[in-house]
Amino acid sequence: MGTLYQEKSWTSADGLNLYFRDYAGPEGYDGPPVLCMHGLTRNSRDFADLARHIAKTRRVIVPEMRGRGLSDYAPDSSTYNPAQYVADVELLLKQECIDGFISIGTSMGGLMTMMLAAANPGRIAAVVINDIGPKIEIAGLSRIGGYVGQGRIYPTWIHAARSMASVHSEAFPGYDLEAWIEMAKRTMVVSQNGRISYDYDMAVAEPFKELGNAAPVDLWPAFDALKDVPMVLVRGGLSDLLSPETVDEMGKRNPAMSLATVPGVGHAPMLSEPEALNAIGALLAKV
Repeated sequence: MGTLYQEKSWTSADGLNLYFRDYAGPEGYDGPPVLCMHGLTRNSRDFADLARHIAKTRRVIVPEMRGRGLSDYAPDSSTYNPAQYVADVELLLKQECIDGFISIGTSMGGLMTMMLAAANPGRIAAVVINDIGPKIEIAGLSRIGGYVGQGRIYPTWIHAARSMASVHSEAFPGYDLEAWIEMAKRTMVVSQNGRISYDYDMAVAEPFKELGNAAPVDLWPAFDALKDVPMVLVRGGLSDLLSPETVDEMGKRNPAMSLATVPGVGHAPMLSEPEALNAIGALLAKV
């Protein structure tokens, strides 16, 4: 069974070279692949553990959106918005001749999942949405706006980890230094001068702070395109982005949705927690 990935690329309509990891899955697998889409400031490493796990039974594709990781940075920062990311992913799906897929989206990736469904709902066989919904709490957006685009650099991984802890400890109160170092290595990279910095274009912050770019104004119609699609909604028990009221409304609109709450975690769960893994496994077993 294939659990290692190939490093591949595709080209955006405006000429950017965009990177993705392709986990082939078991030899001869021809079912729908799993498309994993990361959050605002993250990259394909966010799904490293989950992708290896799922790739024991399925093909997994993990793209890095423009301005993140090994994907090109955009010369026009206004293209850092969910609609553009979705347009980029549509070209990836076309390149790979993917007509149907299972979507796993964390935060921004969850918004993209809804938007992909609105464009063509029948192609999505099942969905995992991680700690995001059609209604996003202002407090959570304000918190993210307070740190995104802060281009700090660090001399060691311990310095980087302690900085991350100072910003995100309320969301992950149970993390020790080792866990914060692991988190830093998923989110940051060692530059050519040996210093450690965040692995995304700081210009991502510019359009994020404009109305409608952090998320489309009304995503309920897009979420409704997923009605009756098997779905797991993962929510951090301490989340400040996804309210219990929004969760309840999502469940009413999609009777096929189940909720997996990760206790003691805010935005967003890593999807390696037992509560998340068990729910995702049960979902995939049905598809």
